[in-house]
Amino acid sequence: MGQRTILEVMQGATVTPPPIWVMRQAGRYLPEYRETRARAKNFLDFCYTPDLAVEATLQPIRRYGFDAAILFSDILVIPDALDRDVSFVQGEGPRMRPLEGDEIEKLDSSRVLDHLAPVFETVRRLRVALPDETALLGFCGAPWTVATYMIAGHGTPDQAPSRLMLYREPARLEKLLDILAEASARYLIAQIDAGADAVKIFDSWAGVLDRVAFERCSVAPVRKIIETVKRERPGTPVIAFPKGAGWQYRDYREKTGADMIALDWTVPLDVAAQLQKEGPVQGNLDPLRVVAGRAAIKEGVDRILDALAGGPFVFNLGHGITPQADPDDMAYLVDCVRGKA
Repeated sequence: MGQRTILEVMQGATVTPPPIWVMRQAGRYLPEYRETRARAKNFLDFCYTPDLAVEATLQPIRRYGFDAAILFSDILVIPDALDRDVSFVQGEGPRMRPLEGDEIEKLDSSRVLDHLAPVFETVRRLRVALPDETALLGFCGAPWTVATYMIAGHGTPDQAPSRLMLYREPARLEKLLDILAEASARYLIAQIDAGADAVKIFDSWAGVLDRVAFERCSVAPVRKIIETVKRERPGTPVIAFPKGAGWQYRDYREKTGADMIALDWTVPLDVAAQLQKEGPVQGNLDPLRVVAGRAAIKEGVDRILDALAGGPFVFNLGHGITPQADPDDMAYLVDCVRGKA
């Protein structure tokens, strides 16, 4: 097996230059992605068709030689597997039947892995197709973030419907989070068995929670997932990303058991350096710097490398790359990280 440097970092090593991959690296900013997307009937068909999902995953590896590939899929395949009628509306995002409190007990997770069999086939094919030195990352959405879409039936600016359920029907929300944590853990284990080297848990809406709710709705379910993965597949590294967590990042690694924490772009670099003393960190360039152009890219990359490259570190953006990014500017970013620009 080739040297998969990102795995070395997740074990605590300092690698120079640091490994790099990018959230949403298979995405609409790439013309080849847009061509592949046009071959699918809809977005879920794209995710569930191994030929297309493999191709989308490989495109940024071919173009940029990233140190990790991340499975092309979506965090909402879990509610789709729970029969919530998930769809993606052009220009509007995900839609599904809003989940009422009294429906939670009726959710049937027994067929989740059967429903997601095409995803595991994609992972198996990717591990064969990828270069030996390229790590393969699986992922899932964190229970809180997935629950926010299930309860509202779509994305909202502040996740008010889910926060209201937390305050009005806390036992029901906790039940939903438990169901999602159990299903997500089994989903990640199946990805690992299919060939994923490591997995990542995306908690995109962790930042809307106060301290008590953060502990209950973000930390506790993620800890359950990680405990299960570590028990069933010991040695598999787990990355966790509580976007917008702010100062609550400080003890998130300890409380969840994550091997590496991903930082959003609002985390100050001096704080990131303190977090790095406790273990590997990933991040955290503002995605809009890639849109702004090369001067903004160079400035941001240099600041991050000065602060974090001396310890266990994986370069990434602080959230997903946007469709407005220029693919050539992404190539420049990669060169900056690797000391070639």
